[in-house]
Amino acid sequence: MPTNRCAWVSDDPLYQQYHDEEWGVPCFDDQLLFEFLILEGAQAGLSWITVLRKRAHYQQVFDGFDPVQVACYGTDKIEALMQDAGIIRNRLKIQSTITNAHAFLEIQQQHGSFSDWLWGFVDGEPIINHWRSLEEVPASTPLSDTLSKALKKRGFKFVGSTICYAYMQAIGMVNDHTVDCFRHPSHSQKLSSA
Repeated sequence: MPTNRCAWVSDDPLYQQYHDEEWGVPCFDDQLLFEFLILEGAQAGLSWITVLRKRAHYQQVFDGFDPVQVACYGTDKIEALMQDAGIIRNRLKIQSTITNAHAFLEIQQQHGSFSDWLWGFVDGEPIINHWRSLEEVPASTPLSDTLSKALKKRGFKFVGSTICYAYMQAIGMVNDHTVDCFRHPSHSQKLSSA
């Protein structure tokens, strides 16, 4: 059982599982990358735990976050989603999932995969930070500014720099586990060299 986690993690088991198993782990799976992009956008203005608690229902009603299916959503689907208390019922956020699915598919078509395009921003390697405390962790960086501009240029919505940085943290492009956290890479290096 881990003894020390990042300070933002509550005692909620769902939050702990997300922190321990997903947050900061490099993700190269296009469908999961699309899921996190949508969920990070849905989170705007809310707490991440709110989104985590709704995640399973999101996966169900958004067809497993298959961008091909989401891109086909029309007015009837939007109205049905607006009535669904299991998700965040914000019309702009719901409509943005469809817009973003189209833009996502365009990148896939042009670059072979969204993952290849996205990870190109960090030359395919995660950025490992060494923050001592939560207060040191930035809300955005010049790199998240660059990613935000690139996504917006391609037509994505709900991809401001702060959302992009949270996205980069979630999918492991940036590892922002604090150095005292058992998930910081320095701890696994110590274990493997022991």
